[in-house]
Amino acid sequence: MSVILVIDDQVDVRMSASIALANHGFTCLEADSPHQGVKQLKSQHVDLILLDMNFSLDTTSGDEGLNFLRLLKEQFSQIPVVMMTGWASVDIAVQTMQLGAADFIEKPWKNTRLVSIVKQQLQSAELHQENARYTALNHSVHVEGFVSSPEMSSLLRKAQRAAMSDANILITGENGTGKSLLAKYIHQHSARADNRFVSVNMGAIPESLFESELFGHKKGAFTDAKENRLGRFDIASKGTLFLDEIGTLPQALQAKMLRVLETGEYEIVGSSHTSQTDARILSATNADLDALIAKDNFRRDLLFRLNTVELHIPPLRERPDDILILAKHMLAKHAQKYKREGMSLATEAKAAMVKHTWLGNVRELSHCIERAVIMSDDNCLDTLSLGLSQYNAQQATSSPLMTLEESEKQAIIQALRYYDGNVMVAGEYLGLSKSAFYRRLEKFDLDPKELEK
Repeated sequence: MSVILVIDDQVDVRMSASIALANHGFTCLEADSPHQGVKQLKSQHVDLILLDMNFSLDTTSGDEGLNFLRLLKEQFSQIPVVMMTGWASVDIAVQTMQLGAADFIEKPWKNTRLVSIVKQQLQSAELHQENARYTALNHSVHVEGFVSSPEMSSLLRKAQRAAMSDANILITGENGTGKSLLAKYIHQHSARADNRFVSVNMGAIPESLFESELFGHKKGAFTDAKENRLGRFDIASKGTLFLDEIGTLPQALQAKMLRVLETGEYEIVGSSHTSQTDARILSATNADLDALIAKDNFRRDLLFRLNTVELHIPPLRERPDDILILAKHMLAKHAQKYKREGMSLATEAKAAMVKHTWLGNVRELSHCIERAVIMSDDNCLDTLSLGLSQYNAQQATSSPLMTLEESEKQAIIQALRYYDGNVMVAGEYLGLSKSAFYRRLEKFDLDPKELEK
């Protein structure tokens, strides 16, 4: 419930505003002077301020209200301010807007207009806060999965070249190889680096909510649409939109995605107005899109729009030289996090790590080391503390070569066995949404209960 602070030296004005707003579900606080207003702001949470222009010391010029507005924007800049006055003029309205007021209302007002302005400014403030959150995420981009990796240097050079264009990029690779990290790396090295990076897990969006999540909706567009909502294409405009697990996009929705990729145009749910986005599109998948196209499960023209440039991240087992480099970096990071500095890898542990096939790739390597750092009694990690002796023994008795489908199936089986059949935890470990994990269980005819320890 939003809290409104009404600052006016006339008790009847404060009461009138409070009653009108309370009838629409708002909580109102009152102050009879700027001094009392500051006290309220320092002791109470406030979402919006209704501020009178004229007080007893200055009844017509509005100077006292303007001076207090300056103070508010200096000390409480995040709170929107709506100015009130019975002495309206164009000059005063312009001055208040220049000083940072969100809006302006004349006294006496119509209650419907007052409520409308308050709701509009609260929604605007909420959207500004949402944008600020995405901007903050953008500036925290870190690409630890590619630290000092000689096998990855060629890929990163290609990524940097592609980043400077506005071409759509498709990133392919198995689960856990670092596709989302590469997407952030591309954004960080693009001309859009100062704008937002917005990531969407396509496999986690229910089909019924797809348009609302991607394109946004208007209040009342459907039963649960209580307020206007920005879509991801709107939020990412002028920045980068990363569509992860693009291969899971339902066929019925692929035409809508194709249109926005071709023209930048889309309709907000519940609106007849055509909106435009300027988001740069990155996408990623671990699926074989050519195989999906052959089965009529994915549109070929959509793939052409997605993969102007295609970057493939090889699995960790195909770049063994990277394993120990990454392991050393991850050990240092996790040891610092859990205050266990000075930890090292035993010689036999290093040999076992190089031999291990790492079906979960970089994610599995990181989790393996983090677990060992938490649970090991010794500072020198051996194969037992890393949990590698059992898996390496299993791998030694199996074929050294397997298809991607077989690798994926084995990764799911191992994760379920390790986590005692817990689907949620195993899926999180492998970087799969709940729906995506269950689709794979059905595909490989696996029963989690049969894989419990």
